[in-house]
Amino acid sequence: VVSYMDEFAHPLNDLLMGDIFTEIRHDIQDIHASHRNVRLFVATHMHAGDGNVHTNIPVHSHNVQMLKKAESVVDEIMILATNLGGVISGEHGIGLTKYQYLSAEYKQEFVEYKAKVDPNNHFNKGKLMPGSGLNGAFTPSLHLVEQEALILESSEIGEINDMVKSCLRCGKCKGVCTTHVPEANLLYSPRDKIIGTNLISEAFLYEEQTRRGVSLNHFVELDDIADHCTICHRCAKPCPVDIDFGDVSIKMKSVLIKQDKRQTNLVSKASMAYLNTTQPWKIKLAKKLLIDYSYKAQNIASRLAAPFLNKKPDKTVGKPNVAIELLTLLDKPLPTDTGLKPMRELLGIHDNTSVPILSHPTKSNADSPSVFYFPGCGSERLYSQIGLATVALLYHQGVKVVLPPSYLCCGYPQRASGFEAKSVAISTDNRVLFHRMANTLNYLDIKHVLTSCGTCIDQLMTYELGDIFKDSRLTDIHEYLLEQDVTLKPTGEQYLYHAPCHDPIKSEESSNLISKIVNCEVISNDRCCGEAGTFAVARPDIAKQAKYRKELEIKKDLAMIKSSDKPIKMLTTCPACRQGLSRYQSATNIKPIYPIELIAEQQLGKKWHKDFIKSVNIEKVLL
Repeated sequence: VVSYMDEFAHPLNDLLMGDIFTEIRHDIQDIHASHRNVRLFVATHMHAGDGNVHTNIPVHSHNVQMLKKAESVVDEIMILATNLGGVISGEHGIGLTKYQYLSAEYKQEFVEYKAKVDPNNHFNKGKLMPGSGLNGAFTPSLHLVEQEALILESSEIGEINDMVKSCLRCGKCKGVCTTHVPEANLLYSPRDKIIGTNLISEAFLYEEQTRRGVSLNHFVELDDIADHCTICHRCAKPCPVDIDFGDVSIKMKSVLIKQDKRQTNLVSKASMAYLNTTQPWKIKLAKKLLIDYSYKAQNIASRLAAPFLNKKPDKTVGKPNVAIELLTLLDKPLPTDTGLKPMRELLGIHDNTSVPILSHPTKSNADSPSVFYFPGCGSERLYSQIGLATVALLYHQGVKVVLPPSYLCCGYPQRASGFEAKSVAISTDNRVLFHRMANTLNYLDIKHVLTSCGTCIDQLMTYELGDIFKDSRLTDIHEYLLEQDVTLKPTGEQYLYHAPCHDPIKSEESSNLISKIVNCEVISNDRCCGEAGTFAVARPDIAKQAKYRKELEIKKDLAMIKSSDKPIKMLTTCPACRQGLSRYQSATNIKPIYPIELIAEQQLGKKWHKDFIKSVNIEKVLL
């Protein structure tokens, strides 16, 4: 029979038409289905060029008759291979199934080799030894695979499995991964984290099917894997199958939070609470306690403890105890240049019922361009000077600058931390607010939405701002200023440039654009700074490893710069990166700064922010 359907099933169905033959037709279909389910086929794949052929015979391991028939097929294949002049090898795992076909000479050679390299029989105990066979082997049944598929479909672990299942384990991700630090461990490259994730999935499936209850330890291991990721997305670029472990890590955290199994320290929780709040008095208080006082205390403690701290990163497997975590928090001193009050407090714009519009009394007119500036938490609550430099430069160019009516977070930190529902809620609330603003300010032709933060721009790209502010462009402040020919006059200073993992500059290679805006060539400094938002306080032990690699990279690039009496500065375009880079200042003597801060100082004077705060003209439009 060439075709069962054409030569048998269809003619028989035509012959047995009518309700009276319904049961007979169903019986025939069932018989065919049962035979097809146990039908044996031999799949072959081979190594091109060396004549090495692998044969695979899928079986249901619970079906004894099928197994026996498969064994007889194997016998025939082996006889055919040897009759054709081939040889039988026991290459890696498949040697277990071909042991009985190997020559006695090969078997004895392996026994002698194994006795030398593994005299205590630690590895693969009993495998490929006299008396070994398939009796002790566990082979998953295809029926079991079907059950696993059902479990995966109905559980969120299945979504994680779908995200990583195409991994080829090629290792191209290792070189760019922030948490792959060979000096500390070899366990946390994306490839190895995917292998670990697969093992956890297997354990989860086994326990689900055996009704033993899922071990809580699996959640601890999954939490550890999720922690070892800065969400930098660097691994996505070299991956041949487009796996982004940053997205996988976010999904893991989300699953753990839903199961109430996510473990975070007190500092991390306080940081997230600070980002979530929008009430001015709470932000003012939290800024004093969490940033101003805490940073100064850590800075002093770090410098005092420096002689006693281990410079090289420690190994991390699982979460450290409290003592080690506190000690690691002192690894590098936090900055002390975050003492400015939040930007909105400095500008006196606390009324969330109105939209502030900054317009120069003489340089702005009815035809002046209008932009909406979204400062974000980093440029408004952490480094106010970044937000002030942005609005001051725009203001003095005669641009009308529209600000949000209140403190707003874009929602990215929440998403990256696994708080998916909170992130969606923040984004939705912001979009509704922006629609209200667009309707209220429809007399202004807002064609640019500006940011000064990479993570903000990544999150705002999901807002569909072009539909809110009609045909507007989402742009980084540096790109916009370069388009307006606002640049830094040559100063003779030398610059390293740290491109953030979430690079806000999208139009061209960011180092090229920064070179244009500062009018000199900058040296691009690779590797993640290790701060990654709240990552450095959530897992300081892992951050220490990332910072170790970054410090080596900074020192390597410094060695390439010719000595000069002019200071060397580190440029960046991310507030969190600026904080992270400032922690290397004690070791490298390089100050991190935003290019727009340099331009503001050059064009508006050394006391530019004080002068700007005193003279700025702010209109308020009722929402």
